[in-house]
Amino acid sequence: MHAPADWLKPSLHPVYARLICAELRRRGFSEDEILQGTRLNWAELHGSNLFLSFEQTRRLVLRALALTQCPWLGLQVGLSTQLSAHGALGYAAMAAGTVGEAMLLLQRFTDVRLRLARMDVDTQGGFALVLTEVLSAPDVREYIVGHIAAAMLRMFETIAGQDLRARVRVQWPFPEPPWGQHYREFCPQSEFGAAQLRMELPLDVWSSPGIASDPEAFRTALRDCERQLTQIQMGTVTTRVQRRLLGCDGSYPSLEQMAELEHVSPRTLIRHLREEGMTYQRLLDAVREELACWLLVHTELSVEAVAERLGYQDTSNFSRTFRRWLGVTPRIFRDTREKV
Repeated sequence: MHAPADWLKPSLHPVYARLICAELRRRGFSEDEILQGTRLNWAELHGSNLFLSFEQTRRLVLRALALTQCPWLGLQVGLSTQLSAHGALGYAAMAAGTVGEAMLLLQRFTDVRLRLARMDVDTQGGFALVLTEVLSAPDVREYIVGHIAAAMLRMFETIAGQDLRARVRVQWPFPEPPWGQHYREFCPQSEFGAAQLRMELPLDVWSSPGIASDPEAFRTALRDCERQLTQIQMGTVTTRVQRRLLGCDGSYPSLEQMAELEHVSPRTLIRHLREEGMTYQRLLDAVREELACWLLVHTELSVEAVAERLGYQDTSNFSRTFRRWLGVTPRIFRDTREKV
C-alpha cells in the first residue's frame, strides 16, 4: 500500500474529474447524487484548476462505478475526452506534424495534466505508448487505465483524421474481465494480462501527418507546455505549502513558521496564497481532514492514535473538529466506511 502522503499529493488535473461528472449528468444523475460520499465540492471542482489527489480521484471513480454499475466506464469517459480537455498539451498535439511527434509530446509533458502515471514511447521493434503507473489501487485501476487508453486513442484519431481502432494493438495490464467484449469492441486487437498498458501503432500511423499541422501554433502551444512544466517543477506556493504539510508528522507549522520555511514574510505568504485562491488555514484543514480519513479507512490505528498523528493533544478536540469537517465523529465515519 502506498504511504498516505503519496495518495494525498496532487495527482490529476480536475478536468478529468469533470468529464466523469459530465458523463454521470448525461445518465441522469444529479450533482448531489454524483458527489455523495466523495467529500468533493461541485463549485470548487468545476471552478478551480487545483490538481486532485489520487485519493480524491479514487473516491469519485468509485462513486461513478457504483452509480452506473458499468465496470468499463473508463473506456466510455475516455472516448468522450476531446483534445481541448488536455489544455496546452492537447493543442500542441493537434498542431504537431505527425502522430509520432504528438506521442513524443505525451512522453515529455505528461506531468502538466497527469501525475499518477508516466507515459513513455517505445520505438524498439515498433512504435508504442507505454503507461507506467505511479499510483494505483485495485478498485479503480481498470477505470483509470481504460480512461487513459481511450483518451489517447481518441487523441491519435483526431490528429490523424482517421479511425484507428482496428489498427492499434492494446495490451491491458489486467486479466480479461467478464465484460471483455467491450474492450474488444473498443479495440479488436486487445490482449489481456500484460505487465503494463501498451498501445502499439503501425509505422504508417506513427508517421501519419496531422490534419491540423501548424508549425506556428505548435511552437506557441509548446511554449505553454514548457512554461507549465517549469511551474510544476518549481511548484506554486499552494503546492509547495501543501507538500510541506503532507510531510509533517503530528507537528504542523504555524503560518509564521511556514512563511519562514518559504523565506518570505507572513504577510507575503498570505498574499501569494490569496492570489492562488487559497488560505493557509484552508490548506492545513484540508491536509488534516484527508489524512484523518485515510488513516481511519486504511489503518487500524485507534482514534486516539490518529488524533496524535495529526498533532491533537486532546482526542475530544480532534473529534469535535472532525465532526465539523464531516458532520460525524471519527468512530462513526470509520464504522460507516467498514460497512460499505
